[in-house]
Formats: sequence, structure tokens, C-alpha cells
Amino acid sequence: MPSIMSKTLHQKFPSVEHRAAHCRSARGRRRCAVPFARWSKVPSVDVTTHAGVNASTMMGKKLPIAYSPEWMALQEHVKEVQQLHLKDLLLDEERTDAMIREHNGIYLDFSRQNMTDSTLQLLLNLAERSKLRTKMNAMFAGDHINATEDRAVLHTALRAPREARILVEGKDVVPDVWGVLDKIKEFSDKVRSGEWTGVSGKPIKNVVAIGIGGSYLGPAFVHTALQFDEGCKAEGNGRKLRFLANVDPVDVAKALHELDPEETLVVVISKTFTTTETMLNARTVRTWLTTELSQRGYKSSETVKKHMVAVSTNLKAVSEFGIDPENAFGFWDWVGGRYSVTSAVGMLPLSLQYGFDKMNDFLRGAHDLDVHFRDAPFEYNLPVIMALISIWNSTFLARSSVAILPYCQALSKFPAHMQQVAMESLGKQVSLDGDPLSFKAGEIYFGEPGTNGQHSFYQLIHQGRVVPAEFIGTIKSQQSVYLRGEQVSNHDELMCNFFAQADALATGKSSDELRAEGVAPFYVPHKTFSGNRPSSSLLLPGVNPFTVGQLLALYEARVAAQGFIWGINAFDQWGVELGKVLATRVRQSVSEARTKNRKIDVSDGYNPSTRKMINRYLGGKQQLLYPEPRDFFPCDLIHSEGCVAPFEEEEA
Repeated sequence: MPSIMSKTLHQKFPSVEHRAAHCRSARGRRRCAVPFARWSKVPSVDVTTHAGVNASTMMGKKLPIAYSPEWMALQEHVKEVQQLHLKDLLLDEERTDAMIREHNGIYLDFSRQNMTDSTLQLLLNLAERSKLRTKMNAMFAGDHINATEDRAVLHTALRAPREARILVEGKDVVPDVWGVLDKIKEFSDKVRSGEWTGVSGKPIKNVVAIGIGGSYLGPAFVHTALQFDEGCKAEGNGRKLRFLANVDPVDVAKALHELDPEETLVVVISKTFTTTETMLNARTVRTWLTTELSQRGYKSSETVKKHMVAVSTNLKAVSEFGIDPENAFGFWDWVGGRYSVTSAVGMLPLSLQYGFDKMNDFLRGAHDLDVHFRDAPFEYNLPVIMALISIWNSTFLARSSVAILPYCQALSKFPAHMQQVAMESLGKQVSLDGDPLSFKAGEIYFGEPGTNGQHSFYQLIHQGRVVPAEFIGTIKSQQSVYLRGEQVSNHDELMCNFFAQADALATGKSSDELRAEGVAPFYVPHKTFSGNRPSSSLLLPGVNPFTVGQLLALYEARVAAQGFIWGINAFDQWGVELGKVLATRVRQSVSEARTKNRKIDVSDGYNPSTRKMINRYLGGKQQLLYPEPRDFFPCDLIHSEGCVAPFEEEEA
């Protein structure tokens, strides 16, 4: 409920426009729900009607979206929605019909959101005020909308058809995109046909993709999604695709476990070929390959050329590493890491596993949704509607989390990928112009496939905090199982839970209902469900390369739209830099401490907590003279004379 002060404000200034003008005045700023900080000196002007004043700028500055009449109208609308309950709203069939959208097989039902028709219209008004269409057009046109890095944002060009024309700084980038795709097709065809072999002449059956962040999460999501698609399963028969992302040596051991180096190809993915974790893992796997194969009589230089390729733009560093630059597959600075799945980052390893034709279907699915996002009116635009719902929930209803709940095991890695896409894109504290935000941007994404999640965290989303949920289901399963005598098939059972959970969150169960059922008074409060908990449901026709491409592009576009409306840069990630810088310093300290067999002390400049924790860590390690004069590997990973047998005390 609004405070007494806000009630007084509403009574004194019943018009949204007049309240907006009042809140921009020095006197009124203290009385408004949104702090106006840096705009306190702006004259009190009705920006929507005052002659000669642009509604989006004042005194040469852009008016932040949070100070617009449309924003304030939504703030006022909150109190109306808070009086409504979803169990009542869901009885209105006309409202339900008005909150269902479809595009080329994708069915979106957002009738279980805490919204009315008026809410949707107010949100659409906000999208117009934010100049969303103009910003979207600028992105698709190749303008440098990533202002902090002075770059275009054109992951959509990666899946554009060959005949498309997209200019960046006057140059059509589509021929370059298809030049790389043609190279991927040619190379993957050679590997899959056996024309390209390892150094020993054996065909390549295993691929290890080394990359981190967007170079891992997106490709791993797509690989997991397609493993048991009927067509992809046949294409991948007899092949293995593994990913190595974490610098933890356990991840190395998992990635290489029981692989024959003579049949293994390694794809090193790093745009600059300098990413610390990726390059350490690449050197580690290179050592595995060269050590193992040198014992079988093959030269290290030839091993690297036949068993390692790169996805990078730094051909000099690729060559210095030992990889033939002819076997490097490029991409561009207008492709952000978390948006790079449809570049060579994902297309190369996935084409090696499933064949280029299947992955081209994946590109077609992504392009289908790109075109929908670009062209569809906002009221029918799936990613725009999903973006507006997120803004409504997070900014106006103060719900800071989103649960991604795929009722499909093939989509099990989708929540993790979306964590990066959404949280790295939208977790910002300033506007595109560098002004502090007067609201919280971004949401905490998490999720788990149903029905496993039901036995994990659903307790909280049913009876604890309000967490907007996004259910994702499929009409057809990749695997059909029905046991004679069972009431429903396995997939039907899964989807029955998909339908039921959304309703349980929305409608809940009252104490009156429980008492009517004869529940003992002691248990009534424990078994009461408040309901009125929001969710959207996405229903896909199935999970195949095309629909996976659609799903990927749908969520990418939804995140971009949120950033555009909030007025933030969804395409940079300065928040990840500070930790990297500090890790460089710690790396130097740990190296020196282990080499000199000493503890970290006050003179090293760390705070007491960090100093004590590093010393606790060092106290359990053996002294190593960095750089060691020999490689250190478990014998079950590299079979060499200098390897260390399992369970020996010495360790790195």
C-alpha cells in the first residue's frame, strides 16, 4: 500500500504528468517514490506538453526512463494490481485469451502473471517511451550501440541468410560470416568423413572444446539439448564431444577421461588467445597430447598441427602456440562472448559432433526468432512481452529473482546459460550515459529441470519468497516411453506436473479449503498456500535444432529488450574485470610464497582475512619451485616416467 506521503502526493497531483513535473522540482524531489538525485536542478516542466521541450531530453540531457510519466503510471498501477488474486483473474477467459501469444510453433501463456490488460498497455507505453523500436533498429543496423567498448552488437548477423546484407561501418559483414561458416562446413565434413585424421592416421572420434564463460555455457547447452534428438543422435553416433572450462584440474581429468589421444581433436576457443584459464587448460591438454603421442613415436609439432585447432582472431598467438593458422576459425569484435553460440565458438564443435547441416537448422531457428523480434508489433512480440513482464516483476513489484524451469531434461543446461546471458548483461548500476540508476536492474536467474526441481527448491517458491517462474515444456519428447498398464506415458507424467505446478503457484490453497477437507487445525497454517505467485509458460513443439535456435534467440532478444528499456548497456561486462586484476596479484604472491616456502605476511598488502585464508591454503601444500623443471601429472592422465601415482602424498 502507498505511504501517507504518497497518498497526499496523489491527491495533490492527480495527473501523472503533473506529478512528474512536481517530482522534478527541488521541493518535490523528497516526496517522490523515485529519487531524482542528479536532476534536482532541472526546472519543473511538464515534459509532455511544454512548448519547445523534447519529451526525452532536458537541458541537453536525456530524461531517464524512471522519471517519465509512463514509469510513474506503472508505479501508481501497482496498488491496483496488489488488490487482485490470480485465482480470480484466471476465471476470466477473455483475459486469458488476451495473454496468449504464438509464433511459428512457440506458445507463450502469461495469464498467470500479476497483470491486467491495463498493465500490459502501460508496459507497452513504457516501451514506446524508451524508444525501444529505435534502439532495436540501431542494433540490427550495426550501429555502435555498445558505447563503452565502441562496438556494434550483431550476433543476429551470425545466423543471417547468405543473401542478407548487413553493414558495419560501410562494410557488408554477411560474406565474412558465411566465409567462416563455409570453412566450418568444409573442415567438419573432412573430420567426420575420415579425410582429416590424427597424426597416426586414425580417424577423429572425440572433440574436446576448451573455453570458458560464453565459450562453454552456450555450446554446452545446445549440445545437451540435441544429444537425444533423433536426427542428431544418429549423426553423433560413435562420437564424443566434451567441454573443458574450469581451470580446476579435476575438470581436465573429466574432459580427457578414457579418450585416446590418437582419435582426439582439441578446439581452443579464445578470441584474443590470452584468456588465462583457457590458455592454461590449452597448454595442459597440449602437454597431454604431445607426451602421450611422443611415446608412440610422433613429433610434438606434428601432433599439435593435426590434433589442435583454434577459434580466435589472434592468428599470431595461434601460430606461436603451434596451431596452424589455416586451422583457425575467426569471429568479430561485434560478437559478445555470451552471445557467441551461433559463431564459430559453438558452430565448430557442434558441427564436428552433429554435422553442419543439422547446425544450419539451428541457425535457421535463431534467425526465425530474430526476424520476429525485429518486425513484430510490440503487443505480439514474444521477446518484448517477456522483457516487459520481467521489468514489471523486478522493478515495480520488487521481485529480484527468476526461476527458469524446463520440464525437459534436454534443456537441463539452459538455466545455466541464461544465468550468464541475463545476469552479465543486465546486472548494471549505471545508465548507458553513466548516471547512477534510481532502480535495481537485473534479476537473479536460477533453475533446474522439472520434476527434479520440485524436490529441491519449489518449497520456497510455493510458501516462501515470491519468485516469478518461467515454465518451459514440449509437446513431443525426444524419447517416447509408455509402459503397459500405466495411466499415462512418462512424458505425459512430466507434463502433468508442468501444468499443475503453474496452477498451484497461481491459485494456492486457502485455510478455508483445508478446514473443509477436515485437516486438523494444527496443520492448517502449515498446509496453506497463499497462491498469487506469478509464472509464464512456454510450450515448444519439440526439441530439435530449429526449436533450440528459436529458444536461444528468444531469450537473447528478451535480455536485449530489457536493457534497451531500462536504458543500460546490456553488452559490456566491466563487473567481471576487478576480480581478474586481483587474481593476477594473488597469483604472483602464491608463486613466490610456494617457491620460497614462506607465509604471506602484512607486507604483502592483503587484508587480514585474505592473508589468513591464503596461509591456511598454503599450509596444506607441498613446496614447489615455480617454474618447476618438470611437468606434474597423475599417471592415469598421462602415462609417462615422471608421472605421479594416485594417492602419493606429493601434489600440486
